[in-house]
Amino acid sequence: MHTASIAQTTPAGDSRQWAAGLHIGALVLAVLTSWMSGLAGALVAGIVYLLKRDEDAFVAEHAREALNFHLSMFVYACAIVIAAIALVGATVLTLGIGAIVTLPAGLMLVAAALALAVLWLVSSCVAAVHAWNGEHYRHPLTLRFLGD
Repeated sequence: MHTASIAQTTPAGDSRQWAAGLHIGALVLAVLTSWMSGLAGALVAGIVYLLKRDEDAFVAEHAREALNFHLSMFVYACAIVIAAIALVGATVLTLGIGAIVTLPAGLMLVAAALALAVLWLVSSCVAAVHAWNGEHYRHPLTLRFLGD
């Protein structure tokens, strides 16, 4: 398990506002541009990371975590879209007979897409609350594109 390298002191109010704001801003931009474009959410986190990485370690940590999370959600969403295209292709290639297999798989894919959207929403809100309280937070199911 990786431990945070940043001291466990309570950050200043300005740092907490920046950190909570970046999580909410990334979530709002992701929702406004559709759930399947996590790149928009990563854009907010990336801009905040570039602006604050040298002057505020708490904000930089939250921005890096949000950037990794939104990029991960984008990768997962792309995988779901690719699987959906493959299922449609399998149904068409078998002249509809493959629907016996692809219909249940398609329903599972819809459930996975909904679960991903709920995870995205809940985890972003939880991260914003942790940031507002001055706490560190690690998003679940996050690929680490940017290291600590």
